[in-house]
Amino acid sequence: MKAASVQAKTALVTGCSSGIGRAIAFQLRHQGWHVYPTARSEHDLAHLRSHGFQALQLDVLDPSSIQDCVSSLAKRCPSGIGALVNNAGIVIPGAVEDLSREDLSKQFEVNVFGLQELTNTLIPTLRHQGWGRIVHISSIFGVLTAPMVGGYCASKYALEALANAQRMELRGSGVALSLIEPGAIRSNLRSNAMKHLQNKLSTKHHFHSEYKQTLKKQTASNQQTGQRMQSPEIVARKVHHAIASNHPKRRYFVTSEAQLGAIASRALPDFLIDRLMQSITP
Repeated sequence: MKAASVQAKTALVTGCSSGIGRAIAFQLRHQGWHVYPTARSEHDLAHLRSHGFQALQLDVLDPSSIQDCVSSLAKRCPSGIGALVNNAGIVIPGAVEDLSREDLSKQFEVNVFGLQELTNTLIPTLRHQGWGRIVHISSIFGVLTAPMVGGYCASKYALEALANAQRMELRGSGVALSLIEPGAIRSNLRSNAMKHLQNKLSTKHHFHSEYKQTLKKQTASNQQTGQRMQSPEIVARKVHHAIASNHPKRRYFVTSEAQLGAIASRALPDFLIDRLMQSITP
């Protein structure tokens, strides 16, 4: 899609304590952007600042934190805000019947509601400028659904629907919105999800044995899986294209498995997709 040129190479990147967010921050800075990475904890903020970043505190669960972050960013960027990269996210695993209302609420609060509130808070500034980029780090699980991560998939489907609508609503504003849909990427997201599953393991659950098997297989395959997973830098390069090109894509499928998954979601009947996703889920 055609987009107005970005007039100020400044970017706010959320969720930069590790993994994909951290890789994005370093990649954009390497490409000459003035990056404002965010994190929640003082420890992570101090770590980012030790690398020369002007890191900002942000908790997407807290509306006042969102307002404070945007206000601080505006003061630091008198020439305008070039890009917002929404990377912060969590995975709360478990069979759908075992996900509590609290589980689903937290999954959506971080991956959808907080992200969208931050985006909507910045959009008036971007509209006033007449230029700017918004990039959401989604997932191939926003296109395909897998067992044991139904809540996470649902949050990514919701994010994709909101992004698709908002992209069309921004037409003519000079502001472009892109989705990044990675496959298997090395990050803390998966390990944190396994820790969550371990903590909530209970014999009360119908899927107790499946959870134990998932944890066992995950532990046994960590080394092999790590070798198969792609570096987060591959995502960072797609993000740079989305914010720097005058013709950013509406969506970027990152890794070959994400590309194949997108094709499968459109070409295969549901019963084959079910078998495929059940076969590759730990």
